[in-house]
Amino acid sequence: MSWNNQGGGPWRPPGRGPWGQGPSGPPTGDLEEIIRRVQEALGKFAPGGSGGGGSGGFSLRTVLFGVLAAVLVWLAWGTFYTVQPNEVGINLVLGRYTGKTAAGLNTNWPWPIGSVIKVPVWDQLIEEVGYRSNGADVPEESQMLTGDKNIVDVHFRVNWQIDPAKPEDYVFNILRPRETVKAVAESIMREVVGLKTIDGILTTDRASVEADVQKRMQDLLNEYHAGVLVKQVQLQSVDAPSQVLSAYRDVTAAQQDQQRQVNEAETYANKVVPEAEGGASRILAEANAYREQTILDARGQTQRYNLIHEQYKKAPGVTRERMYLETMERVLGPMDKTIVDTNGTTTPVPYISLDALTKSSGGAK
Repeated sequence: MSWNNQGGGPWRPPGRGPWGQGPSGPPTGDLEEIIRRVQEALGKFAPGGSGGGGSGGFSLRTVLFGVLAAVLVWLAWGTFYTVQPNEVGINLVLGRYTGKTAAGLNTNWPWPIGSVIKVPVWDQLIEEVGYRSNGADVPEESQMLTGDKNIVDVHFRVNWQIDPAKPEDYVFNILRPRETVKAVAESIMREVVGLKTIDGILTTDRASVEADVQKRMQDLLNEYHAGVLVKQVQLQSVDAPSQVLSAYRDVTAAQQDQQRQVNEAETYANKVVPEAEGGASRILAEANAYREQTILDARGQTQRYNLIHEQYKKAPGVTRERMYLETMERVLGPMDKTIVDTNGTTTPVPYISLDALTKSSGGAK
């Protein structure tokens, strides 16, 4: 098998080579001849001989096939790579960022042309400030100055992760990410504590401090293009310095007692006030009822007097006698007395008191 070339091989037009192009000049040799000449040329530089012969051709052919196989293996092995579910792949070509890949099987140029940085974007990371998980205290990190010129020991932790949307910022924009996050957390916490009073930060302002520090940290890291998401800021402990800790605890206990007493007073007031209001409403209702009854009685007495007066004008004598008898009946009726009428004689009429008999018969029963 031979093919012709004019001045430089099959890649130079207008010659025709093994892809069907016709010769445009005199033949210069076949493939075996070219291999032999290359072998002779290389043999001049090889120690111990000039490199001729059939065995040398076989050796060069083997080397060429070995190199070709190595190139194919290099391409196949280095082109494909796998990204784990918690990772994002950062593709580099000649050291330049070209894009990111999701979890699964992906491709890139093999080394040394291309490379891949796998970033664990879903891993939750923790930075401890002012203390360590083994219980050690770090005063140079924990001691902070409040707005009212008091010192407090603040131990807190920051939960964060790499931003899945911007892992390239995390890889390329900050040199030591964990140290950067920790430094930002400590700086922002000192700033926020400096805006609070010691009483507030020891008692009621803890939740607001956590939220404020998280927001300020995220804003500052976004300005740095750090590719970091701050998930949570947790205050582990906030105490006064050990020299005055007992005094501040007494103050806190007194404040709690004060609040408890206030709550008890409010509870008592909530109980007594409704009862007093109910009693007042009842008294007012009784007074209104008595007023209405008195008014109605007065009106009834007035109407009765007017009726009697009308009858009196018609028959004064009869009316006076009737009024006298009714009055005597009302006055003497309940009295236990016996009145004997002598009818103008000195001898009394025998009279049997029925009341005594009635009473004795009633007692006999």
